Amino acid sequence: MNRSPITFFLLFFWGTSYAASQQYQEISLSNRQELRQKFNSGTSINSFKDVTHAISWIGQQSFHLRNKIPDDRKRRELLRMIHYEATRYQLDPDLVLALIEVESGFNRFALSHVGASGLMQVMPFWKGLIGSEKDSLFDVQTNLRYGCIILRHYLDIENNNLERGLARYNGSLGSDTYPSMVLGVWRSKFRYASS
Repeated sequence: MNRSPITFFLLFFWGTSYAASQQYQEISLSNRQELRQKFNSGTSINSFKDVTHAISWIGQQSFHLRNKIPDDRKRRELLRMIHYEATRYQLDPDLVLALIEVESGFNRFALSHVGASGLMQVMPFWKGLIGSEKDSLFDVQTNLRYGCIILRHYLDIENNNLERGLARYNGSLGSDTYPSMVLGVWRSKFRYASS
């Protein structure tokens, strides 16, 4: 795919902003409280099965991100955070990597024209629903936590149907374009080969 220099500038400066269509939908008070409780939960988990799994997964995924995040230490730290937040909300970390690739190209400062922010292009209205208005969506861990809990919420609504959950995340329920892009990147680039 050939892209002009202007396209690269726009993708770098504003991100791909696919989540810009996330729709505000009223969430029942009980669901809002549950999401807020999950968001604020400080429960610590070990997201890797063992040290061998951690070394293998981080090594494989680090290889795919070396051109986007040249600093090895920063790249590995980001991967550990992604794995932790994804696992914390029972998401496939590889799928979260694919979603980030499509949403922002791993630009933590990506900002869409409607305000979707950060790696996972989270819409600001979520801060009022499950977090705090003071939260910075450009803080990597905060953005990952928001994005993962939002994706988990949509997958729960859709009984773990990946295509429909991803479409809800993107605000494009009824279209398979966005889910196909994320799942295509997941299968071709980030799907972890454990052997």
